Amino acid sequence: MTSNDVLEAIESLASGRVRESMQRFGIPIDNARGVSTPALKALARSIGRDHALAQRLWASGVFEARAVAAMIDEPEKVTKRQMENWVRDLDSWGICDACCCYLFRRTPFAWEKARTWATRKGEFVKRAGFALMAYLAVHDKSAGDAQFIALLPLIERESDDDRPFVRKAVNWALRQIGKRNRRLHPLAIDTADRIKARGTRSARWIAADALRELRSNAVRERTKKKG
Repeated sequence: MTSNDVLEAIESLASGRVRESMQRFGIPIDNARGVSTPALKALARSIGRDHALAQRLWASGVFEARAVAAMIDEPEKVTKRQMENWVRDLDSWGICDACCCYLFRRTPFAWEKARTWATRKGEFVKRAGFALMAYLAVHDKSAGDAQFIALLPLIERESDDDRPFVRKAVNWALRQIGKRNRRLHPLAIDTADRIKARGTRSARWIAADALRELRSNAVRERTKKKG
């Protein structure tokens, strides 16, 4: 399948209703066609893994084509340079999270980029750093607790960033680390308490939302069962 074939398939799946929904959720639609995530996943499955095609789709600049690119790229062929090039192109939380979920977390450089990007100034680059932390907490079953503990000071330090898409990702990373197991759970709560004490608007919001979930009975019971 060529990039033109994929772009034509995307056009055939386009929906004005979906496009309007994207706009309501804060995703720029200038380069979007309006295709649902399930439809994009089905299209990606029909294509299969293809590193070269992923590069051509990303270069198109079309939101849905870039989402498919993240879904079909081959993690073992992704380089640090590609990750840096793609992360600089991010212009919405939607494509940021798609790249982190479907591709970046699966690369050998995921942990390195999570730490590096979390310190950058660009809004969606920084979000990508914390989104990667969240996805790694959920999906990287081989990672040790020490790797996540090392992220907590970074989460605390960056909790004053008041940009909505950044602070939501900081909060997300903290909650997912805290829900990973019974050992990380109290450490995440302690981190949230320290964040709350920082007193900035962003820090107060991050801490309050994280503590609400982490101190819930459901999460407490669930983490007790995790090793």
